[in-house]
Amino acid sequence: MKDKNAVKIMAALAQTTRMRVFRLLMMSGKKGMAAGKIAKTLDVPQSTLSSHLKILESAGILSSERQERKIVYRAEIKKVRAFVSHIINDCCDGHKDICTPTIFK
Repeated sequence: MKDKNAVKIMAALAQTTRMRVFRLLMMSGKKGMAAGKIAKTLDVPQSTLSSHLKILESAGILSSERQERKIVYRAEIKKVRAFVSHIINDCCDGHKDICTPTIFK
């Protein structure tokens, strides 16, 4: 992953509502969650949620799929793994003794 992409992801996650949305969608796994259910679960107005979802999707860590009248959002797990790996490899420079305790505590 290029630093430019990693910075875009970090910027997308650097906001409380977007971080909550991201966390919720990571926990929902492959099935994802409809936008309306996300809004209701997090108690966020749909109009506000829409802009947050667009930012997260633009960063590449969410995807969306229309299912009939709903739009279902999912976390892009492979992209998230690539991001985390990039951060660990970049910051730890391959020294597992530095990052391993932090990652697996």
